[in-house]
Amino acid sequence: MTLSGAAQQQHRHCSVLVPGDLATRTGGYTYDRKIIDGLRALGWQVDVHALGEGFPKPDAAALAQAHQVIEALPDGALTVVDGLAFGVLGELAHAHAQRLRWVALVHHPLALETGPSEMQREALQQSERHALQAARRVVVTSPFTARNLAADFGVPAARIDVVEPGTDPAPVATGSQPGEPLNLLCVATVTPRKGHALLVEALAELRDRRWTLHCAGSLTMDPACAESLKRAIEAHGLQERVLLHGEQDEAALRRLYAAADAFVLPSFHEGYGMALAEAIAHGLPVISTRAGAIADTVPAQAGVLVPPGDVPALRDALRRLLDDTPWRALLRGGARAARARLPDWRHSSERFAQVLLQGNALNQEGT
Repeated sequence: MTLSGAAQQQHRHCSVLVPGDLATRTGGYTYDRKIIDGLRALGWQVDVHALGEGFPKPDAAALAQAHQVIEALPDGALTVVDGLAFGVLGELAHAHAQRLRWVALVHHPLALETGPSEMQREALQQSERHALQAARRVVVTSPFTARNLAADFGVPAARIDVVEPGTDPAPVATGSQPGEPLNLLCVATVTPRKGHALLVEALAELRDRRWTLHCAGSLTMDPACAESLKRAIEAHGLQERVLLHGEQDEAALRRLYAAADAFVLPSFHEGYGMALAEAIAHGLPVISTRAGAIADTVPAQAGVLVPPGDVPALRDALRRLLDDTPWRALLRGGARAARARLPDWRHSSERFAQVLLQGNALNQEGT
């Protein structure tokens, strides 16, 4: 059974709990912002609450803020929590499981972040597995992550909903001017999971080709990783060819996409890969990896995917991209053809709203 139209309208109200700053320019936060805006456009009342900084490694102050926010929510509140925080708030989630209707939003499991030790990874997996048991619904951004949570985190498939990110329409990239080096673009926060160091290592042996790599993404979210990347660029003598632009606003990103000839992202894992979809929206050929959900995001005709962490394979793909003009044009044509099949944010928001209404129906009818 479902709620009547009048009841649905009455109960179109949810709270969204976000770790850190909602304005942060990463794929996960962009998804959160777009879904919040989309729900509001559909007539939902969405209350946004900040949980504090530092997740998924919150300090005492952040945990105290999370406690305060959650305890202040009214009984029965339909509460969406970004998985960056939910995965380490298991005790709080279970303590309020009878009072609040939890909806966990998992972009990718915390344990799949690159960098933590095996012991830390195991602790994160156990923590997230415990927290997800308290959620009435679990929203993920790809079928791959849905399968992952069902197989490795004990979440019943019936409680998992896939809501893929949308993609904003974008003009086809014009690329570099004739006679100029090819512009390679990488849009990703500089963290170990994104594989920037591997990209520099792969390109270092292709210095005899004409290319420039533009990297757009925060250099402050993981300062140690950013400093290590800068040292690697200097060690290879690529300071004039690998440009770290840092975090960029929308206008600057549009200019970088417009001038790009190809998109590169050697990630070790992606729960979806929004930057990859955005590259396809600009008609750019893609060089990436087969990690996580990337193969679901990048059509075979639009790019080449290599094993994650495989520098020789990455180098070979980049070499062909730089040397084989007809092949590069073929991939560009595939990316342009794939643009029309990308989901839009309105559809994603409508799908998310359906999930929330299902949660309301379960609550109202006791099913």
